[in-house]
Amino acid sequence: MSSKEAARRRRNPRGQGQVLKAELVEAAARLLATLERPETLTLRQVAREVGVAPASIYGHFPDLGALVQHVLRLRYDELAAVMRTAADGAEGPLADLVARCAAYVHWGVDHPGPYRTLFGGGMPAELVPTNAHGAGEELLGSVVASLAGARQDQPGHQGRPEHQDRRGPEQDWQAGLLLWTALHGLVALYNAHGNMPWPDLTDLIAQTLALHTGRPVDEIVELARTANRAT
Repeated sequence: MSSKEAARRRRNPRGQGQVLKAELVEAAARLLATLERPETLTLRQVAREVGVAPASIYGHFPDLGALVQHVLRLRYDELAAVMRTAADGAEGPLADLVARCAAYVHWGVDHPGPYRTLFGGGMPAELVPTNAHGAGEELLGSVVASLAGARQDQPGHQGRPEHQDRRGPEQDWQAGLLLWTALHGLVALYNAHGNMPWPDLTDLIAQTLALHTGRPVDEIVELARTANRAT
């Protein structure tokens, strides 16, 4: 480490190793969110960002993959908490679904770098294996369950024999996956082409959910606006 780098960062006092770990995680997260090609990230870049020798990282993470996967878990936890908080106090299954999905889209649009870190792809499998995105499967599972509840709660559903026991777990999962795909496409396109004259984001979310639930757009718009005011 050069004398300039040493001046940028003094050694943490004994017992404050977690401070360095937090700084490493923050630096890696920042680089992943801002690099034009995040897959080119190196431990040397992270060390330079913090102002320490690359060898200092190994006391906290065995390799770059472990550091990146730690960042992913934190980001997934952050997004899951945002969605969970948005749905707290939702009055009914449809309101729960609207709150979760609106929170997901707004988080993705408000945090394009972190969103790309989670869902942008491009990271080599040897660095970020598929199972590193396990927390993302939990996010999808919450959308699947919420959508199934909203569709089950549709007015007149219980009394219509043609709708009873027609859908099982596999159909619910596919329906949730299609909805998540639509929401992801909305965020990705909005972030990539933000200068386009997009309609109001709440209206786009409502129209997307109306297609997947069969509920009126106006009803969903009102629920989405209520959820936005609550957050």
